[in-house]
Amino acid sequence: MISATVSKILNYSCVDGPGNRMVLFLQGCNYRCKNCHNPQTIDMCNQCGDCVPSCPTQSLQLTTQNNKPFVTWNMSSCTECDGCLSACNKQSTPKTQQLTVADTLTLIRDNLFFINGITVTGGEATLQLPYIIALFKAIKSDATLQHLSCMIDSNGSLSITGWQMVLPYLDGAMIDLKAWNNSTHRWLTGRDNDRVLATIDWLSQHQKLYEVRLLQIPGITDYEQYIDAVAAYLIALDSSVRIKLNAFQHHGVTGESLNWTTCKKEDIETFAALLTERNVTNLILPSVYV
Repeated sequence: MISATVSKILNYSCVDGPGNRMVLFLQGCNYRCKNCHNPQTIDMCNQCGDCVPSCPTQSLQLTTQNNKPFVTWNMSSCTECDGCLSACNKQSTPKTQQLTVADTLTLIRDNLFFINGITVTGGEATLQLPYIIALFKAIKSDATLQHLSCMIDSNGSLSITGWQMVLPYLDGAMIDLKAWNNSTHRWLTGRDNDRVLATIDWLSQHQKLYEVRLLQIPGITDYEQYIDAVAAYLIALDSSVRIKLNAFQHHGVTGESLNWTTCKKEDIETFAALLTERNVTNLILPSVYV
């Protein structure tokens, strides 16, 4: 049965797409963003066991599966102290679970009367595309679930072939455009942004682009430097697409980004004004700056 490595489940969220949503955080990412707010979601656990002694509640145990070491995690006794994250030399997390599509449908049904839809995020959710396709297909094939909207939160690196495969079951996607200039994007994430731009264009053409997100990092991101080009690009998208401006903060980040200047309300308002002057509409600004 198709399964996914899941690092977290939010039964209810009102910030990961329209309405109240169940959010599945899938482990693993193909980007290495210097400013990642969840760096423990990037790498898969390599089962080395270095984290096991750090657990004060013994919620982690090193066992054997198929004659290989394997770290097990007891969710019920875990206090989320995150000592294991500090102990990991890969900055990964052992606190994941394997969920089959059937397992996930059971969770959805348990919360069915309280949610409007499902969002899969990460890490980078599309690295586990077969699971997403199977899950969304099962939802859309079930008379009791098919009213739920199915959305993907992505860095946009999936190929157009991949988007074509999930398109029949997809209600919308939220895509990060982390920088405009390719060299800036490569420096910030370790990857080029050509696929991101292709993804945004393709999803917009198929009316499946719900939101483009721009993370403003003062002195780092280059949106204002290329504001005319950025604005022209955003204007050309489907008029229903939300343009969400996010403000960089230090929460969760590590390394050099801890020394970067955080984004204040006035920074976002200045950025928003530059876009508005160039006729970009449907802007969504942060409600909180922390």
